[in-house]
Amino acid sequence: MKITVNGKEIELACQTAFEARDQLGNPTDIVILNGFQIDKDCTLNEYDVLSIIQKGVMPKQEELESMMMARHTPHVHQKVKKGRVAIAGLGGLGSNIAIMLARIGVGEMLLVDFDIVEPSNLNRQSYYISHLGMPKTAALKKQIEEINPFIKINTKTVKITEENIKELFSEYDIICEAFDKPNQKSMLVNTALEQLPEVKIVSASGMAGFDSSNLIKTIRPMKRLYLCGDLENGARVGKGLMAPRVQICAGHQANMILRLLVGQEDI
Repeated sequence: MKITVNGKEIELACQTAFEARDQLGNPTDIVILNGFQIDKDCTLNEYDVLSIIQKGVMPKQEELESMMMARHTPHVHQKVKKGRVAIAGLGGLGSNIAIMLARIGVGEMLLVDFDIVEPSNLNRQSYYISHLGMPKTAALKKQIEEINPFIKINTKTVKITEENIKELFSEYDIICEAFDKPNQKSMLVNTALEQLPEVKIVSASGMAGFDSSNLIKTIRPMKRLYLCGDLENGARVGKGLMAPRVQICAGHQANMILRLLVGQEDI
């Protein structure tokens, strides 16, 4: 029968997924059948999609694409792969958002930050001791290459100002605002909305402390602007930025970006 294995359509004389695995791979290989990882053998049908993954080995690009497509479903993965997303600020929000987008296979990302990795960043940002002293752009690009080396990563180690927003972000479909300070957030959002009439912006406000996770939400205050957070709890004396709520908010932003990439503009 004809089935697709790791992105290639082949004719295979077998009846089950594990028979195909034993013919083409090893008994210890992971098997994904039509987007679902199986641990019990299943009957194969004509035109099924099978991914056979050797543990501990980086697959070729076409094999990795096939595996991600199987996980995401083809029409979803192709849209995500075409996505071009810029992340402004690579701190607690931006670094975690970038990693999430890398894991779903966003095709092209721009990472923008002027800062270096410091010890105080380690409590909530996606960096390690080995990254201390490195520009955040370089440290994050290195991490993403360890997750998916086939994503196109562009970096700009510069401070974002009103004067360079159009130049930096004009080639991207979505801007993810991930700054710390309210005045920087409003500067980026307002300037981008004015100067880049086609771009969509996913911003954040209110994720400090350890209040309920359920207070964090996503709203759409304007047609091209999405806002994530509890809209209230900013960092201040006695209420710092901690990983759980920061990462929950980052998850909201990453998921909204995913929804926009697949054409779901509602919230």
